[in-house]
Amino acid sequence: MAFLRKSDEGMGDMAAPLGPIAPMTAKPAAGASTLSAFIDQGSEFEGKLTFKDTVRIDGCFRGEISSENTLVVGETGEIMATVRSRNVMIAGSVTGDVFASERLVLHKTARVEGDVKVASLQIEEGAQLNGRVTMDGSPARARSFEASSGGRGAE
Repeated sequence: MAFLRKSDEGMGDMAAPLGPIAPMTAKPAAGASTLSAFIDQGSEFEGKLTFKDTVRIDGCFRGEISSENTLVVGETGEIMATVRSRNVMIAGSVTGDVFASERLVLHKTARVEGDVKVASLQIEEGAQLNGRVTMDGSPARARSFEASSGGRGAE
């Protein structure tokens, strides 16, 4: 596991079409968010993860994840958790409900087992999603929903 305090190298512009999640060696895009932590392949964690910037998980995590910005699940990432974040980008495996107040991106290697509530959804060919999808289409309304439900999302 590595905890980093440097620019987020590989997030790119969230509005642009996204290919596979870039390696951590690419140059950061202008306005890219800060990478708070990187949980590397081979690491396993259990509990509650809360963060303000961007976290990338390539290892295994069980529990709850809450973010004010972006969660990136790399191709080797295995998440068994309820996820609440502004933006979620998945190339690995997530088992649990996902609440993305702005955007959920499922790359071609993504496997999601659980319900999702999103404002915007992008699914690449080959990605797997097994669960119920609820879309609002309005990031402001999704944030309003989270606030009115105490940040719990749909239950």
